Amino acid sequence: MGRMKKGKKKHHVPARLNVLFFAVFILFAALILRLGMVQIVEGEEYVKELQRTSNATARIDAPRGVMFDRYGHVVVDNELELSVTYTNPSEGTSNVELMRIASELSPLLEMDASRVTDRDIRDYILINMSQEDRLELVPAEDRRDLDNTEEYLLEIEAITDEMVEAVSEQELQTIAVFREMVRGYANTPQRIKRDISEDEAHVISENLYRLDGVDILRDSRRSYVYGESFRSFFGSTGQIPRERLDAFLARGYDRSDIVGTSFLEAQYENVLRGQKAVVESVMTQSGNQTVNRAIEEREGQRGNDLVLTLDMELQQVVEQAIEKQVTTGNPFLSDRAAYAIFMDPKTGDILSMAGYFDPHDSERSTYADHLGAVNKVFEMGSSIKGASVLTGYQEGIISPGDQLNDRIIRLNDGQGGFIEKSSINRSTHGWVSDRRALEVSSNVYMFEIGLRMAGCYNSNTASCSFPTATTHQAFDRARYNFSQFGLGTETGVDLPSTSNGLHGSELNPGNLADFMIGQFDTYTTLQLAQYVSTIANDGYRMQPRLVSEIREPVADRNELGAIIQQFEPKLLNRINNTDDEIAQVQRGFRDVVTNSGGTGYRNLSSTSYNLAAKTGTAQVRVAVGEPGNRRAVDGNNQTLVGYAPYDDPEIAFAIVVPQVKLNNQGGRGGMAQEIAKDVLDWYFEREDSMRHGPVKPDAPLLENVDSDENDPDVIE
Repeated sequence: MGRMKKGKKKHHVPARLNVLFFAVFILFAALILRLGMVQIVEGEEYVKELQRTSNATARIDAPRGVMFDRYGHVVVDNELELSVTYTNPSEGTSNVELMRIASELSPLLEMDASRVTDRDIRDYILINMSQEDRLELVPAEDRRDLDNTEEYLLEIEAITDEMVEAVSEQELQTIAVFREMVRGYANTPQRIKRDISEDEAHVISENLYRLDGVDILRDSRRSYVYGESFRSFFGSTGQIPRERLDAFLARGYDRSDIVGTSFLEAQYENVLRGQKAVVESVMTQSGNQTVNRAIEEREGQRGNDLVLTLDMELQQVVEQAIEKQVTTGNPFLSDRAAYAIFMDPKTGDILSMAGYFDPHDSERSTYADHLGAVNKVFEMGSSIKGASVLTGYQEGIISPGDQLNDRIIRLNDGQGGFIEKSSINRSTHGWVSDRRALEVSSNVYMFEIGLRMAGCYNSNTASCSFPTATTHQAFDRARYNFSQFGLGTETGVDLPSTSNGLHGSELNPGNLADFMIGQFDTYTTLQLAQYVSTIANDGYRMQPRLVSEIREPVADRNELGAIIQQFEPKLLNRINNTDDEIAQVQRGFRDVVTNSGGTGYRNLSSTSYNLAAKTGTAQVRVAVGEPGNRRAVDGNNQTLVGYAPYDDPEIAFAIVVPQVKLNNQGGRGGMAQEIAKDVLDWYFEREDSMRHGPVKPDAPLLENVDSDENDPDVIE
């Protein structure tokens, strides 16, 4: 057979694939041709069209969330108002044009010119100068080798005082408007004036067509329904502080945003902040006329609401009780002041937190000093002796029921001599138990606990040597034990800033003894309230809190929306004592008001709600006399802590009345005890039907948005 010869296999490109390639080529050619037409032939016309069209987006603040007290009463609201704003476009407007707008706007509204500075006036004069006048102001030879900023500063300095003084009142109004306009940022409405009158709104609306960038927007400011009651704890709002600007910008804020700057407003900024409204405006112009304007607005939403632990009616009762004691026929206070906190010891809920301060030589717009309850520190005296006894148990110095001899003791003063220390007025109680020591407020019982911790006390000679090292160790252990109650440490309260108290620095046996009776380290009223709440709550220290819930906003601001988040009570720690040890101190607190020898028996024994308490007086020097003739005399800080009912506590309290002169008949705590009695009588003895809710003043207190308090651009 002959071999057959194989032929080569031919590869043919299908005809339809050629057609596809050709079609793609034609399409690319058409696209390139069209791009050429757009860029080369019609490009100039499209650029002109773009220049005739502007697109601006404005973000407008929404109202902040509302705050309610624990019973649903609105305590912080928003007062709706109108504001005049200016929005600077993204490409910016020259200062000359801004000044023109300001000069046309200023006759239409009344501005507060008191914040206008000398520099503002000089800027105004310079902007309104012609180039020739500016050259006359600073000769050319003085401008050599200067950059623009240096030239500008030289011109500012060259403006004479006579030129500044010649500026008229109407010009000051214009400067005040201009000052607010230039503080804004591109495409963001900058408030020129808030809460404009109805007449101002009408006349400005009629002239908006010639005031480029000026608008009237819906706005709001904080309204405090119950006036100064709890006002300072609600906090303030204002422009973003300069030192925190970067942090806010990183979270999506605009530079001109209004934010919470203190206390609850700052602590819960993320919750209270509203969702901004967005206004998009697209305008097409022909010549100098706007031929088409389209506006699209997306509505904002009020921020979420807070439900506070505060009982506003109780708050008002506490404030009235404080004011009654420090102002009604009482000449014994140096600077009239008092602070009180009432809280639920089982949950940490702060029910009321109030303060009053009337300095002897100062005029004040309000005497409310609620912040003093968390920021002012005092020596608290014997009211902290419950912590001293429990420290003695923890350190193994004493056991429940142990007796110590209350007599005068001697301490080495470190200089070759001795100092004598005793209970109040050099009285001696003899052998007393721990309960009896709390009842009669034995200082010596507490001295011995501290001194025995330092290992320096000789009970036979009733004296103490001076070992510095062991004294320091005893201080460390005592302060650690006290911190378990919240004394001298962070309380954990949901506020951005509170004081932790102050530690004394000279650590010797005498000061260690004073520490154990509350006359060395200092504490806040809130720390004192947390301490007694821990004892009332069987040794469990709860985190104090002011906010219990976050709620959705609803249209009716008097109604509560759905719960977004509910904060459960938080346990911080349990003190290192047994149940029997804690119960022993609780019984001692009860003895203070039920036994005839108790320091609280005289004023508090008649109460019907099973009160347990501990009085305190810390010896201090107080200033008396008229301004220019002040002198220091002996005095004390009066304190009282307690809780009720004794067998099932539902309320605990701490009261501090500082700077009391010793000739006060209530020198052992009379005023503090009277404040507590007034409040607790109302709390326990009035029928529910007699509680009608907190009393509103005739008009709410509005936040002063024109204040420089939170203005990051104002430098003292």
